[in-house]
Amino acid sequence: MGGTAEAADVNIYSSRQPALIQPLLDAFTKETGLTTATIFIEKGLEERVKAEGANSPADVILTVDIGRLDAAREAGILQPLENAVIAKDIPAAFRDKGNEWSGVTARARVVYASADRVGDEPITYESLADPKWKGKICIRSGQHQYNVALIAAFLAHHGEAKTKTWLEGLRDNLASAPQGGDRDQARNVAAGQCDIAIGNTYYVGLMRNNEKEPEQKEWAKAIKVVLPTFENGGTHVNISGMGLAKNAPNRDNAVKFMEFLTTDEAQRIYAEINHEYPLKPGVAQSESVKSFGELKPDTLSLTDIASHRAKASQLIDEVGFDKGPQS
Repeated sequence: MGGTAEAADVNIYSSRQPALIQPLLDAFTKETGLTTATIFIEKGLEERVKAEGANSPADVILTVDIGRLDAAREAGILQPLENAVIAKDIPAAFRDKGNEWSGVTARARVVYASADRVGDEPITYESLADPKWKGKICIRSGQHQYNVALIAAFLAHHGEAKTKTWLEGLRDNLASAPQGGDRDQARNVAAGQCDIAIGNTYYVGLMRNNEKEPEQKEWAKAIKVVLPTFENGGTHVNISGMGLAKNAPNRDNAVKFMEFLTTDEAQRIYAEINHEYPLKPGVAQSESVKSFGELKPDTLSLTDIASHRAKASQLIDEVGFDKGPQS
């Protein structure tokens, strides 16, 4: 474990649960001899680093979701890093065009379908607004960053008018007003409250392998993962990512850590422990993730998706999405 921020070789500010990244930090220290200290900040990470200013101890920002990475870029707390290792290992669609952030791993926003009540037909994101699903869909808050990113991707594909109509259709197909997290949606499908739910892929892996809370294994058993696509694209993928902090006091060590995260070893650890998709081509997926079938990621760049976030958030409120069905 790393010591206090001042004493460590690399200081990581992270919005990720510490348990999810500790095995990576241990592997990095073992390989390089460099120590790490992690400061876990669930909310207000950008504000914190901004307030610390030039004296911020932050070297690397680690976070989930294109929205958070884009917010960090907008807040001016990152610096561009042109790096041959990262550029070689991480496909361009998953890196910032201005080199201020890079993806590390991917997760797809998919359908959790009832294993008993839903057939094997493919599902598109567009078809979630089809009245045949009336009263049969569960989802967490529309304003949660994972849903904002999905709706921003829909906007990038279809424009505002179509997206608004789609959101109204999806809202009116909900079994109840959105609440809880992605795992709760799987529980709701298992309990028969809805036939399909929207959630991230890695939660399914985490539930299937949850020895501490065996009831989550039951929720995972009750669902099958369907990889939906856009009618003119692929499956919506989001990322966990990293950026070099603007005032990184240990810049060289920070770059070593960022390069480490794209190595086969680090990508494999992420894949096995968190059930995320490695972004580096050729690294094996976990058994759970492999069982979902072949992922064909949407080709929209994450930068494009990020540019539609504010409008997506506005439309979610405009249609009263979180109030649930209105007809």
